[in-house]
Amino acid sequence: MKQAFVTMLGMQDKMNQKVHADWITQRFEWYRAIWIECGELVEHYGYKWWKKQDPDMDQVKLEVIDIWHFGMSALFTEGETLEDIAELMQGQLIGYQYEGLGVREATEALAQDSLESKGFSVSLFWDLLNAVEMDFDDLYRQYVGKNVLNFFRQDNGYKEGTYIKQWQGREDNEHLVEILAELDSAAADYSDTVYQSLQQRYQSLTA
Repeated sequence: MKQAFVTMLGMQDKMNQKVHADWITQRFEWYRAIWIECGELVEHYGYKWWKKQDPDMDQVKLEVIDIWHFGMSALFTEGETLEDIAELMQGQLIGYQYEGLGVREATEALAQDSLESKGFSVSLFWDLLNAVEMDFDDLYRQYVGKNVLNFFRQDNGYKEGTYIKQWQGREDNEHLVEILAELDSAAADYSDTVYQSLQQRYQSLTA
């Protein structure tokens, strides 16, 4: 698990550098992004008892991955190596036991902790991971996919405002779900294939 943490932390660092070369020293408010993503997750899951709602679990799980992006970013501090951070993350899971929280309750606990600590709790995130019935392999596979999508967005004008997020009436996130379902996450060229598949769909849209 530690090596997988190191790999994902390295990918996140590269993504953040693409947005701002000195992102660690900027001390961005990652906690704010975390609790807002928690709100978006609950929107997809449903909370309105006064109307019929069916959870969109594909989108819920993508929000979990978005939270993981911001959560890992919040753990970076100047002078610490990826291995140091991975060890800290692993340490938070020593003796971890899932207490059976529901999706909304686990999400709210994580959001509340982020607001109070202005940080990120790996163990509370693990509660959410379990609540949405994702395992570590799911986290890794979907994280890599969403990281690639984030790179793709930046390469196609996301920061400049020229990127087209709606593809044929659906968000790019929804296309990503379909692409990931078709690919082998154990393949050595997994991330490259995800990028190429996104590019093919996007080019057909903008051609």
